[in-house]
Amino acid sequence: MIAAGFNRAQWGYAVLVVVGLAAPFYVYPVFAMNVLCLALFASAFNLLLGYSGLLSFGHAAFLGAGGYVTLEVIRAWRLPIELAIIVGTVVAVLLGIIFGALAIRRSGIYFAMITLGFAQVVYFLVLQMPWTGGEDGLQGVSRGKLLGIVNLQGNLAMYYFVYAVFLAGFWIIHRTIHSPFGHVLRAIRENEPRAISLGYDVDRYKLLAFVISAGLSGLAGSMKALVVQSANLSDVHWHRSGAVVLMTLLGGMGTTLGPSVGALIVAALENYLASYGSWIAVITGGVFIACVLAFRRGIVGEIRALVKRSF
Repeated sequence: MIAAGFNRAQWGYAVLVVVGLAAPFYVYPVFAMNVLCLALFASAFNLLLGYSGLLSFGHAAFLGAGGYVTLEVIRAWRLPIELAIIVGTVVAVLLGIIFGALAIRRSGIYFAMITLGFAQVVYFLVLQMPWTGGEDGLQGVSRGKLLGIVNLQGNLAMYYFVYAVFLAGFWIIHRTIHSPFGHVLRAIRENEPRAISLGYDVDRYKLLAFVISAGLSGLAGSMKALVVQSANLSDVHWHRSGAVVLMTLLGGMGTTLGPSVGALIVAALENYLASYGSWIAVITGGVFIACVLAFRRGIVGEIRALVKRSF
């Protein structure tokens, strides 16, 4: 039965890979790329909330910082796109180390408020620093060429690059949660005093989880900024931090695919209901309330529970 379950999982991932390869031929590529970036962002956040039990209200800081730094490195330093992405991700990692080292000293709502406070500091800095463009942000930055060969100005080439980065990030998250490190994170989430009694350095594990999550969020921000060739204040606003919580809970907290499904639903609502203006927030809120009431484990969580009952 276990082997059969493992095979079903393998087949499921294979189907998703095929769907991803075919997606740009059936869906507007820019929309598909935006979904992939948000899915990576939500999956990174889920590593922290779903597997470590840490609720952060400041993850937009990492997403936005990665995007701003990546575009500025390309625009001002003229570095290749690969190095720019690395620099943006490294900056997000450094912010994760600073924020995490202080935030993990507290838990629960206090942890959440500390992360929100740090995120607001980043928002203020982005708004005030001259190189960020203030309220206008950074606009019209060229995507350049990958490895100096592949022209990423075309949406199809850019899509497959984003898709490859998404798969790499998703693989890192999958390996992390299925490693001994991931099992310790679950133990901390379920019963932190017991994990401490077993000799685990709980703070070190939580900090490492926070830093990995921050780095992958920065990577998602770098890719998102390259896709739209701009970075603006919405990427570092606290609304973005709230949106990623919504994506994770909607798709299924503590599941591998749940955050990606949640990101797809939220992005689709924002894209296809754009003509309704400010009513998008009302409609999205209604969908969220309905899903929480009907699917307590999230969409993927409920489907997984149904499959387990069936077999």
